[in-house]
Amino acid sequence: MLISSVITAAGLNSRMKKSQIKKGISIKNKLLLPFPREDSEKTVIETTIDNILLSGVDECIVVLGHYAEDIKKILANITIDDDRVKIVENKHINVGLSYSLLNGLKHSSNDYVLCSAGDQPTISSKTYKNIIDSLFNLKNPENSVSILRREKYGILDSPDGLGMPFIANKNIFLDYLKEEDNNLNPIIRKVFRSGIEFYGVKEDSPIELININQHEDYKFILDNI
Repeated sequence: MLISSVITAAGLNSRMKKSQIKKGISIKNKLLLPFPREDSEKTVIETTIDNILLSGVDECIVVLGHYAEDIKKILANITIDDDRVKIVENKHINVGLSYSLLNGLKHSSNDYVLCSAGDQPTISSKTYKNIIDSLFNLKNPENSVSILRREKYGILDSPDGLGMPFIANKNIFLDYLKEEDNNLNPIIRKVFRSGIEFYGVKEDSPIELININQHEDYKFILDNI
């Protein structure tokens, strides 16, 4: 089964910017912050892309908007060395996450798409692979969503708190994303209410559930990863 991935990386960076200003730290897009590992000095978004590629996807579409030129400079080495990685840009930049996700899905070559955010470097390739494998272990993967859990795991009875990453047949989401300019959770709620089965996948490490929204989140992750 061929699988695409979509990484949304088009945000305004507003919460991180506010926390950086409050702390007197130089303003920088969180996606371009360093994310040092034992054998790597890459940025947040580079690490996210690496982990997704290691999960075995056949295509990786990075959707840009705000800070597009800065991010493209950082990703130049990846796009040159790995033809699975493709960059698309939003026609408009002051848009919600749903617009970016729709743009990525429209450019994907395959029916099944792993959707993630560019600021999720803590999620390991093992967890991404578990999310993918869990979908195809379900009875009806074409009408199901496999998603990183936020509360319960297994077959879910509520969409509360759910977001990315997830994998699904892109046709499940295309109709719900059209004409939308919103965050993702309200759309996930609509999909859930339509009767689509959601399967929550347990994280490999608790730190994978922490979102990088503010500088404090970033610092906590660096101190504990």
